[in-house]
Amino acid sequence: MASIGKIARRSFLIGSAAVVGGVAFGVYKVKTPYENPLEDGLASGATTFNPWVVIDGDKITLIGSHGDKGQGVAHSQATLIAEELDLEFGQFETSFGQPDKAYWNTALADEGVPFPSTDDGFTAETMRGIMGGVVKLMGMQITGGSTTIPDSFDKLRRAGAIARETLKAAAAQKSGINTTALKTEAGHVILPDGTRLSYQELAPIAATLDPVTDVALRDPGQWRLIGKPTQRIDIVAKSTGTQTYGIDLDIPGQVHAAVKVNPRQGGAMKGYDASAAKDMRGVSSVVEITGGVGVIADNTWRAIQAVNAIDFDWGEAPYPAEQDQHWEEIGKSFVDDRLDKKWRDDGDTDAALAAGTPLNAEYRAPYVAHAPLEPLNATVLVEEDGVTVWAGHQIPRQLQVLVAQITGHEAEQVTFVNQFMGGSFGHRLEFDNIKQATEIANQMRGTPVKLTYSREEDFAHDYPRHIGMARGAGTVKDGKVEAIDLQVAMPSVIESQMGRAQMPVPGPDSQIVAGAWNNPYALPNYRMRGYRVPQLAPVSSWRSVGASANGFFFDSFLDELIHEAGADPMEERIRLMGHETSRKVLEAVAEMSSWGGALGPNKGRGVAFVESFGVPTAEVIEVTNTEDGIRIDKVWVAADVGTVVDPVNFENLVQGGVVFALGHAINSEITYADGMAEQANYWDAEGMRLHQCPETFVKGLEHGAKVRGIGEPPVPPAAPALANAIFAATGQRIREMPFNKHIDFV
Repeated sequence: MASIGKIARRSFLIGSAAVVGGVAFGVYKVKTPYENPLEDGLASGATTFNPWVVIDGDKITLIGSHGDKGQGVAHSQATLIAEELDLEFGQFETSFGQPDKAYWNTALADEGVPFPSTDDGFTAETMRGIMGGVVKLMGMQITGGSTTIPDSFDKLRRAGAIARETLKAAAAQKSGINTTALKTEAGHVILPDGTRLSYQELAPIAATLDPVTDVALRDPGQWRLIGKPTQRIDIVAKSTGTQTYGIDLDIPGQVHAAVKVNPRQGGAMKGYDASAAKDMRGVSSVVEITGGVGVIADNTWRAIQAVNAIDFDWGEAPYPAEQDQHWEEIGKSFVDDRLDKKWRDDGDTDAALAAGTPLNAEYRAPYVAHAPLEPLNATVLVEEDGVTVWAGHQIPRQLQVLVAQITGHEAEQVTFVNQFMGGSFGHRLEFDNIKQATEIANQMRGTPVKLTYSREEDFAHDYPRHIGMARGAGTVKDGKVEAIDLQVAMPSVIESQMGRAQMPVPGPDSQIVAGAWNNPYALPNYRMRGYRVPQLAPVSSWRSVGASANGFFFDSFLDELIHEAGADPMEERIRLMGHETSRKVLEAVAEMSSWGGALGPNKGRGVAFVESFGVPTAEVIEVTNTEDGIRIDKVWVAADVGTVVDPVNFENLVQGGVVFALGHAINSEITYADGMAEQANYWDAEGMRLHQCPETFVKGLEHGAKVRGIGEPPVPPAAPALANAIFAATGQRIREMPFNKHIDFV
């Protein structure tokens, strides 16, 4: 074990990459050092000097601090380190590690400032730097917002490069040969005579050296892994059903729990009668939790059956009880005292509207459930000297804080074992399952408690995508779009979500307008205002957050105006585009889809463009108007992420995002009656059926200056592209999701 002096010298700096292979590796100069979290509790014989790699005599373990909810980041994070460190797949294991400030997310700042991603001017970049400092000081370790690759791309590669060169220096000391004569390959330093020195045997020597920080990252032409098709490290386990998720855990001595809380979310529990449940087979106890009751049994099914047998007296909902009341509240929110912010005011929109005959339209986007395949679950063991939590979650450090508040421990006494997640789409940014499992386990100290939601409880207590409405007015002139005035009204998802997490965020909520205010079109006259609706049903981030609705609002209305002008939908978008990289995306999707070519009878094509999370994305959808309804035939997608790290995973994420978005656009919504969500399972909120899934073609572009993520950006353009295609095929303009309210699909 290193001495106190050595630990301080090798401490991890915020913004740094790390120590890999037993050496301290700093990436950026920063003011506040963070110690390497892997030093504490290091197993006998293991070596580490950084937050990213543990080396012992048998293996190398790479720490990927971002959670994997199906998007493949366990693989991609390891790929970035392995690229520069010259490791091959199969030579290392991966771990999510323990929560720590050292793993703060360097990419959060881009979405946290009121500047579009296309603005790289001095003020915008300065504000991003300031926001980055805030995120750093808070130690915000979050997986979300398609930030894993942007956060990891530079720091993990640089960590690998510094590790590689420092291990070569260790080999030089051991062999007496100058580092310029040494090479690295497959986890070894290679001497001129072919002798191979493993990283494991060199790590103890490297630990005594100062890191070699004067290194250059390899030219992309030298990449072995990045940008090349690779097989994800989790693909075999997931393909054979052997991957372990939180719902699969079997901790020795565990009991099983199910819960029921007021389906009118936030409403009180006035009373309950659990006498029938207590007499059911396998039930050992019934315990109270905040707002409801938990049942303890010898398996999950019996716990769920028992909790459903309890007779509850529930209080009223703290929000409007009926769905029509929600829409009514939104409809009356387009007033000055609810103006959250005027986000764009280009040209003179009032004058342009007054000079023409405006086209007016209103659009709606409903509440939508997250509904991942794996219901929420958590296993918690509370002991006197600490707490252990096994679950899949996206904000692990805040999880520690909330658990500690319940049990009376310090946050540092909470051990969190992050699990692979069976989907999230934003669902696992919430904490209800964690807190409920902890409340039960705190009443049963010394016994692991495994809480599993039923599918119905998962739906009833989901915090869905926020509901929204847009009103557009626009004019055309001389065959061109002249002006757009777009107003959007929504409850603030940030206020709702971050309030529950005890992380209030002041100021306007950019998600009310995301996907619309930040579009890079150079419209002559464009005004964009966001109105904050007082909180209705509690809501949360849903895949692509505000852009999932606002992309539909803006691009559909733009398409209406283009048709009003008599222009070609693709050509007019390209003409209006004021951002070169985004223009190339539109041009690419036009070429991919052979836009302008002849279509068969009853067919139509629609195009949509949305920029979200810094990624310009364009989609073309082709449909056929059959006697039985609309058939979605083909989808073409082009997106620019700066650098495609894994082309196979990139294609899969885009294709999955398209199917996810289309299924929700045509079929899904959450509605409220008597204060409760009316939809309780997949048959009430149906995704796409297999026979409905279109053939999807994907192209990843690399013109952008910054590396971006692709998990969320394919979602927003899908709904407007489909709506525009339906209009092209039928002449029917759909302005409300889900589309099946207005048209049939086959």
